[in-house]
Amino acid sequence: MKFYHGILFCLFTGLLSFTFSKQKVTVKYDFIVAKDGSGNFTTIQSAIEACKSFPYQRIRIFVKNGTYHEKVFIPSWNTQISLIGESKDSTIISYDDYFKKINKGPNSTFYTATLLVQGNDFHAENLTIENAAGPIGQALALAVEADRCSFENCKFLGNQDTLYLAGENARQYFVNCYVEGTTDFIFGEATALFEKCSIHCKADSYITAASTPEGVAYGFVFKNCNIEAAADVKNVYLGRPWRKYAKVVFINCEMGDFISAKGWSNWNNTENYKTVFYGERNSLGNGANKNQRVSWSHQLTEAQAEKYDAKNIFSGLKNWDPKKENDL
Repeated sequence: MKFYHGILFCLFTGLLSFTFSKQKVTVKYDFIVAKDGSGNFTTIQSAIEACKSFPYQRIRIFVKNGTYHEKVFIPSWNTQISLIGESKDSTIISYDDYFKKINKGPNSTFYTATLLVQGNDFHAENLTIENAAGPIGQALALAVEADRCSFENCKFLGNQDTLYLAGENARQYFVNCYVEGTTDFIFGEATALFEKCSIHCKADSYITAASTPEGVAYGFVFKNCNIEAAADVKNVYLGRPWRKYAKVVFINCEMGDFISAKGWSNWNNTENYKTVFYGERNSLGNGANKNQRVSWSHQLTEAQAEKYDAKNIFSGLKNWDPKKENDL
């Protein structure tokens, strides 16, 4: 669902309707969130709590511009929710939890997320999700523990562990998004496809830390993405394995010279090279260096790379097509 100039606003039976000047399609929002009190709710979480459990049809929530200082939780019974911001840069969900602040023992990381999604079929658009704790250790901006979740035109701001993508058979899709971080800032066990995204490295460290389960075909896939970095960053690895069957592939991605010539790390475990699958196809820019990559990584053939399309990556239960479902 795209926003165009010339959007007409009208209020009808408690629902907000948008008429798209290009597509001539009317989309109705079930709830409006606005900090100034002009909507149904002033907080995002209160709108979530008003949603019907396990609805038969998608529930759409429109969030007006503003900085919402709150932790947002989408529970497993709140499926089929769409959270649509008014504008990516000005509709901001921000919180500042981090590992030591939570202080719940060795798993404190997983309590720190600003936005936690456990409800299947979640969609977010035109939002900034921020963990504002700063470079102070593990601090999640987004945690997704659900299947068939999609994110379009969103920004994810953080440092270590910005995105936690979980669920052994979960599938998640990111398109035209911006993700920044320092160490392992895209990590987890889910199958996730990033298309036309900007991945911004803020420190000399590692982009991905996949924990792909044994037997899962794809892991993390980056297609047509731009891998960029802060000016003082000089040595970044594309990934290291959080668990030994990690799978990560970059296809047609632009990389600066800050990417380590080796490309990949084994996380100080020389046995990991026997089980991980790290690959590239047609990496571009000064960071490509395909002839200097570690010997246990892969340069995909054209035929191999063609298998990494959305249809194959998201096959399984429902043969999910996020582009069709959410008009991406």
